[in-house]
Amino acid sequence: MLNMIKQRSGSVRKIVAVALMTVALGGCATSGNQKDPVEGFNRAMFAFNEGLDAVIIKPVAKGYDAVMPTPVRTGVTNFFGNIADLFIGVNNLLQGKPAEAASDIGRVLVNSTIGILGLIDVASDMGMEKHEEDFGQTFGRWGVGDGAYVVLPVFGPRTVRDTVGLVLDVKADPVANVDDVSTRNTLLALRMVDNRADLLPADKVIEEAALDKYAYIRDGYLQRRRSLIHDGNVPREQQD
Repeated sequence: MLNMIKQRSGSVRKIVAVALMTVALGGCATSGNQKDPVEGFNRAMFAFNEGLDAVIIKPVAKGYDAVMPTPVRTGVTNFFGNIADLFIGVNNLLQGKPAEAASDIGRVLVNSTIGILGLIDVASDMGMEKHEEDFGQTFGRWGVGDGAYVVLPVFGPRTVRDTVGLVLDVKADPVANVDDVSTRNTLLALRMVDNRADLLPADKVIEEAALDKYAYIRDGYLQRRRSLIHDGNVPREQQD
């Protein structure tokens, strides 16, 4: 399963297939929940992801967190964050936010040089704010509707709009486009484990707060995406 996660072409095909499946199932949905019309399918996929996480991903992340010294872990997170800043800047530019885009590109230049290939986040210390943008948010800023909520294998919660955006995110990802297969797979696996390790502290909070973990994560995802798309200023008519 981890080998499947590491292979970019297989991941893209899987994302597209699930997106098409979601659209097809949307017309015959029976859940009655307008924001989650394929809830039965999503809950099954959520259970699959939970099982995969419990058996493989979370144990590896916990071992990584326990063994890796904090400065090294921070450096790994910063390294991948620096790569992401490049396309965060592209998305800010596409969203009509040139000042934010310039700041993102400035972060890349500063952290790639003074910060030693991004291992040290010098830019944040210099007051350059880190943003969080992707192609799904860009489509949302352009007025594209959410579409159905869907849970993807491995990638987790998305909407149809964000699923299409994810395809572009993967295609544009410099890490996923490294030519050497061994290097690419190692980097993808390291990033996945590092990201999961960052989420370990939230696990207990979610378990304690959620009577229905699936619904809790779904509602939290949709609310957070609305907030990100509108930079925290969600129009009243779009608030729950």
